[in-house]
Order: sequence, then structure tokens, then C-alpha cells
Amino acid sequence: MITFNSETPFSLKNEVKIALWIQHIIVSEGYSVGDINYVFCNDSYLKRINKEFLKHDTLTDIISFDYCLGKEVNGEIYISIDRVLDNAKSYQVSFENELSRVMIHGVLHFLGYKDKTPEEKKVMRLKENSSLMELNT
Repeated sequence: MITFNSETPFSLKNEVKIALWIQHIIVSEGYSVGDINYVFCNDSYLKRINKEFLKHDTLTDIISFDYCLGKEVNGEIYISIDRVLDNAKSYQVSFENELSRVMIHGVLHFLGYKDKTPEEKKVMRLKENSSLMELNT
């Protein structure tokens, strides 16, 4: 089950469509959907999590906690709406596009995709782009 929660006044549009899209991506990769909880928050909320759990005193757009059990995808994904807004402006894309990219990015980590090396980043970006194309068709 995919759930969406918010620690800010933000409310996700098209929750059902987004949840079905995420499920489709997970299943197409050979996994099953367990419990995935998205939490939309602001910069200060996510910075506290980053500092407390990852020992990083920096801003970030997303933090994901992987609780996968074998091929069953479970986890928590925290997304800073502040960062998504700023990144959308910086990359000159719509807020919705950037939010969708960040949302699927967290799931792709659960599916084993990494983004530490240049090659991993390239593969991750390709998977993000192909996933976004599926959402928009």
C-alpha cells in the first residue's frame, strides 16, 4: 500500500494516479508492493532527519529509508517541498515534473538503483526519465 502524508499544508494532487504509476514501476522491475509511506515536509523538518539519522547537516530534497523484504518493496520517503520548488525553478521544469522525479527516485533506490558514481547517476537518470514518460502517457 502506498500512502501520502504531509507535515506541511501541501497536498498531493492525483494521489490515485500517482500510486498506480509507482506500483506499475515497481511491478515492471520484478518486485511487489509492500508498504511505502511518503511524507511531504519542509526544509527544516528534512534537515533534522538528515542530521539525526544520517549525520549530515545539509539540506536535501529526499531521504529514503529502505525496509524492503526480499522482492517486496517497503520504505519511507521524506520529500522537502521547499527543495522541490527551488529545484524546479533551477532546472526550469514544472513543480509537478520535479516532484514526480523525486518521488520515483526514492522508489528506484529501493529497487537497487544507486547514484554515487557518474555511471550510476547516468543509469538512475535514464530510469527516472523512462518512468516519467510512463506517467505522462
